[in-house]
Amino acid sequence: MIERYIRGIAGLFILISLLLAVYVNINWLWFTAFVGLNLLQSAFTQWCLMENILKKLGVK
Repeated sequence: MIERYIRGIAGLFILISLLLAVYVNINWLWFTAFVGLNLLQSAFTQWCLMENILKKLGVK
């Protein structure tokens, strides 16, 4: 269940940052890259900061 939240949040962050890059400032693409790099590192390390945050918020 928590994986669905993580995927949803990551997708939302990426879409929002892409919109901000188009309409506000191109530098918002750095946030998109940050989210992508975090997804990539979590695939290799099996550790995700968002998972820790969601668990502390009580998501099961």
